[in-house]
Amino acid sequence: MSRGPRIQSAEYRCAASAAAEFPPPRGPEVALLGRSNVGKSSLLNRLVNRRTLARTSATPGKTRLLHWYDVVRGEQPLALVDLPGYGFAKVSRAERQSWQRLVEAYLDARRARLALLLQDLRRDWSEDESLLLAWLAQRDIPALVAITKVDKEKPMRAAAREKALRAAIGLPPERVIATSAETGKGIDELWKAIHAEL
Repeated sequence: MSRGPRIQSAEYRCAASAAAEFPPPRGPEVALLGRSNVGKSSLLNRLVNRRTLARTSATPGKTRLLHWYDVVRGEQPLALVDLPGYGFAKVSRAERQSWQRLVEAYLDARRARLALLLQDLRRDWSEDESLLLAWLAQRDIPALVAITKVDKEKPMRAAAREKALRAAIGLPPERVIATSAETGKGIDELWKAIHAEL
């Protein structure tokens, strides 16, 4: 049973492949970032309590555009913006660079009130993620980290992995939240942390 406000509405708005296509802001925007296949679409669906609002795929790099989702939770409108994943994607270097330019154009426009960086429990924290957090900090964009797929490991292994990741990430404990799109673990806590920044 959810302890937080209910989702009043959640709708897909649009996609963009270039800065000129970004839609006008309708409220605070939360940017979802992470490696390809980290589970952004699945977590987004769980956040809004919808199974198929964001399309999911086992193929890394499926999300190649920026996607806007308009959400009202507890009467507060906001937009979740799903950014293209980085790493692991089986695409050309030129295409990866174009994705990077698109993501940077969005974040440099200072539209995001908050960045939500996803980290798969089963993968190690890397220099890419550390550099991304530093890059966000330089632009005064607050960041939360959602550790995803915690249900994919047995409890003792999951606890050990979470502890190791928290140490590597180095953010205050309340800014790193263990989640599962499958079981709903951490979703209310994540929403609370998101709303605290908006």
